[in-house]
Amino acid sequence: MSEFATRAVHAGLEPDPAFGSVIPAIHQTSTYAQPAPGEFVGDFDYARSANPTRAALERALGELESGQASAFASGMAATHALMTAVARTGAHVVLPDDLYGGTYRLVDKVLARWGLRYDLVDQTDLDAVSAALRPDTALVWVETPTNPGLKVVDVEAIVARSGDALVAVDNTFATPVVQRPLELGADAVVHSTTKYLGGHSDTVGGAVIVRSPGLHEEVRFVQNAVGAVPGPLDCFLVHRGLRTLHLRVAAHTENGRAVSEWLRDAPDVSEVRWPGFGGMVSFRHPDAIGIATRTRLFTLAESLGGVESLIEVPQAMTHQSVEGSAAAVAPDLVRLSVGVEAASDLVADLAAAVAGADARALSGSQQHHG
Repeated sequence: MSEFATRAVHAGLEPDPAFGSVIPAIHQTSTYAQPAPGEFVGDFDYARSANPTRAALERALGELESGQASAFASGMAATHALMTAVARTGAHVVLPDDLYGGTYRLVDKVLARWGLRYDLVDQTDLDAVSAALRPDTALVWVETPTNPGLKVVDVEAIVARSGDALVAVDNTFATPVVQRPLELGADAVVHSTTKYLGGHSDTVGGAVIVRSPGLHEEVRFVQNAVGAVPGPLDCFLVHRGLRTLHLRVAAHTENGRAVSEWLRDAPDVSEVRWPGFGGMVSFRHPDAIGIATRTRLFTLAESLGGVESLIEVPQAMTHQSVEGSAAAVAPDLVRLSVGVEAASDLVADLAAAVAGADARALSGSQQHHG
């Protein structure tokens, strides 16, 4: 098998047979001509069911995660498809006690109405995971690192404790550059391809990658039946992003290290967390809102994983849906998505924000007097 960097560049890409273009054309179509009723080329009868640009992305994602992939219109569409493929009415799911608010909202506010039950568990405590399992537990849903607390969970240990329950891992934060859960024994991987895989904050998408051909067919059935599929341009953009994923994750990692090291000695900053890879960093500060509104290079925005740095306060932004639950987020928590800019500039931006100086006003003053 090729090294990951080689696979990232070439996965799912074959030169166009008609003209020899190195990058295949974007198949911007809704349907396909049939030579006779019910006869069509490959799987291509209608674009909700299949599209060549989407198929190329799915092949690439499968190669990088060592499984079979299905692409979706968003990470939440992917999550919904896997959960509905796996769980039946009355089934039980084990969720992390620190998880993305959208996942909690889907389970608690939508799927629970159809009889799905769940428990929130600190998955770094393996005994707690074992204690949460029931005879009707269909799924153990893992985030590692978790969002936004950045806890790192031992996937192999969870698999060993999960019994007959399927283990699915949200690999959005780590990416297959850092970990490939299917190779660790997990049954399924889910991504918001919006984030690191796309990498440029210009598309929205999701993916499910599984080991079992049978589960792949079940996910595929939901993909087609529900129809939450990405358009060809979105697929093209994510696929393009995959080709530099290994380079970007390395750059995010170096900047994540630099920012987290500075934060550990910053005034009034506590509980700095960085998992040792990637660009996700969190910390606590009494003036979380003020810091988030004072940065200049770190843009105040939801999402993560793009080449530009972002800052947010999860309790007020991405995690409002967990308020009042065991997964509630402290209001003084700040989450950073550290981009690939110069580390010294990012540290200086945070330093000014933490010190209370308005970085935008300071920059404007310097330009005026320059």
